[in-house]
Amino acid sequence: MLLLVLGTAAGGGIPQWNCACPGCSGARPHPHRRRRHASLAVRTAEGRWYLVNATPDLGDQIESHPELHPGPGPRQTPIAGVLLTDAELDHTLGIARLREADRLELMATAPVRRALLERLRLGDVLAPYTSVTWRELPLRGAEPLDRAPSGLQISGIPVSGKRPRYAADDPDDDAWVVALRLYDPSAGTTALYAPALAAWPDRLQQAAAEADCVIVDGTFWDDEEPRRTGISSRTATGMGHLPIEGPGGTADRLASLPARRLYTHLNNTNPLVDPAAPEHKRVARLGIEVAHDGMVIEL
Repeated sequence: MLLLVLGTAAGGGIPQWNCACPGCSGARPHPHRRRRHASLAVRTAEGRWYLVNATPDLGDQIESHPELHPGPGPRQTPIAGVLLTDAELDHTLGIARLREADRLELMATAPVRRALLERLRLGDVLAPYTSVTWRELPLRGAEPLDRAPSGLQISGIPVSGKRPRYAADDPDDDAWVVALRLYDPSAGTTALYAPALAAWPDRLQQAAAEADCVIVDGTFWDDEEPRRTGISSRTATGMGHLPIEGPGGTADRLASLPARRLYTHLNNTNPLVDPAAPEHKRVARLGIEVAHDGMVIEL
């Protein structure tokens, strides 16, 4: 299994266009500190890749990785489809940028698909440009991600019923936000990707304990960070993100796992966006990494 880390930032990226917080101000003059919106690319076969979420940075993310470049035909692309973990704008706005494709495959849970089609009218928007095929993300059991039955298998694990603001009055459903479990039967390896976590259910714990690589939500360092920095009147958990540090935080949970463990989806207020911040030593002592844009993970 081969994973490309296309981005590691929470909403707005780092720097965010209208933000002068220390994280954004510190990143502006230093290109190596910039982070694009959180996303992965997953290889299912030679020359075939699926994007995990379609961010506003999608074009630049593809151009930054030669493996994702088109060719040899003039409109021949290795991008086979998009896997969605939720319906948030930060993870779906890039879908419209794929309208030049001859066909487009999207995989999502039922509430996410409904929000994109009925709230954002994405089907109506894309219909004049390309043919869109929707696939249901399996929440029980797993199914082959690509055409080859012996290839990569995928399943979703519900981790939150948090709806995006534009669908705030849509029905409750625990599958609004999912973690993705990717299993490679040929290598016997598993990756778990969860860029947003409002809870740590038993199914997620089991999947994390069995995984070879776990990449999870590192949006906020502690629960009070959004209120302390003035970006929100809510706590981290109130915004749908388990914090890294503190009671109920993810650091201690990750520390006990045998897998390779990484944080992604960092908010611009998180001290981990500063390479010199002492918080890096805390996670490093626990054997946890902070993912960076451009990282290549082979399992």
